[in-house]
Amino acid sequence: MKTMKDMAKLVFMSILTAAATISFTACSSDEDFASTDNGTAQKAPNVQLVQPERTVLVYMAGRNNLTNNEKHVDFLKADLNEIKEGSKKLSDKDCMLVFVCRYQEDNNTETPWLARIWRGEVTDSVSVTDMGISKSDARACDPEVTEQVMRYAYGKYAATRDYGLVLWGHGTGWLMEQEVSATRAYGLDNGNYVGGSGKWINVPTLKNILQKMPHMKFIMCDCCHMMGLEDLYELRHVTDYMIGSPAEIPGQGAPYDTMLPALFEKEMFFSSIIERYHASVRGALPMAAVKMSEMDNVAQATVQAMQGVKANLGGGYADMTGIIHYGYDDNGSEHLDAHNFYYDAGDFMSRYASAADYQVWNEALAKAVVMKRIGYKWDTIKKWDKFYTDFEMTEEKFHGVSMFVPQSPTTGNYKRYNNDINQMEWFKLLAPDF
Repeated sequence: MKTMKDMAKLVFMSILTAAATISFTACSSDEDFASTDNGTAQKAPNVQLVQPERTVLVYMAGRNNLTNNEKHVDFLKADLNEIKEGSKKLSDKDCMLVFVCRYQEDNNTETPWLARIWRGEVTDSVSVTDMGISKSDARACDPEVTEQVMRYAYGKYAATRDYGLVLWGHGTGWLMEQEVSATRAYGLDNGNYVGGSGKWINVPTLKNILQKMPHMKFIMCDCCHMMGLEDLYELRHVTDYMIGSPAEIPGQGAPYDTMLPALFEKEMFFSSIIERYHASVRGALPMAAVKMSEMDNVAQATVQAMQGVKANLGGGYADMTGIIHYGYDDNGSEHLDAHNFYYDAGDFMSRYASAADYQVWNEALAKAVVMKRIGYKWDTIKKWDKFYTDFEMTEEKFHGVSMFVPQSPTTGNYKRYNNDINQMEWFKLLAPDF
């Protein structure tokens, strides 16, 4: 007997099939227009497209300092050009989509648009207005806009095999605030040069949106700090694999010109994605790919291990001195351990869990982290030699994913962090043991 959830999926797939039937007989016409790199409009090539096997959407939340900054470097434009170049290597059954929300010259905003990139060209595009989004100030990180864009993209470009998503922009992992419309996590829309204001979309909200979409084969995070156990556990049911870095990533992001074909590989795509990304930054970035079906096992092993950790700490807070950290959240001139953030999960566990518990935990994590590449140093807005030399990065200590560890509320910003983390499923599971 089919459940209501099964029936809902059937209805959604029927809609996708119908949309595909309409869309792929003649995807473009003389009336279609495409936005180009400089924001002007041009007629799209009149092409016949077959229904794709895999559809990948690069969601580019760039209305921030990634397109408008003091150095006048437009990272979005550069990556969009790389995507065009990389698309020349794709087959007719590979559907590469981009959603673009960005600043233009002189701090002007461009109407966000969705397009397919095919053989180096924008083959067809629609504005958010054409998609039925009536908001006068449509923002990429407005949950309503995000949902409507993804529903349109995956509906019109329905795939016969599977789907992928690339989150392009800023990222702060699980870090959030109580107010969803003014939160952190992914995106940053309408930010300034510094990148500290504007709208974000948090991970639980993103999960709720993706639950309404076709199941993803992978989510690749071309943004900072998204490979935390908290984020992975939250998104474990919406995608098969998550790919990214627990640390800050370089401003130029992924090398789409060389990496794009890897997004469409059938089997070992996560390996190819990481190898090409890692090589493009000469190894200067820690990266990992996680098999999400293993996250429940990782969670249970963590619960078991943390019971012993809590007993060993005797009700106190863990001393995190010397443990690998992937972020630092203070703008002061001197380094203070109180502001270290996003600790390596395994480095913490190996220090505080019993040998037996750590072995069980590490075996569970190893089944989840199907690939990892160490970075002994990576690009960061902080001066590396001042803020990131308080730990040793080794293959043994590096585990590829981060983990939040509560600290005294009198330490740095942990009064807020200890409260904000309560919104994540991961922490609700572990709360009795912290």
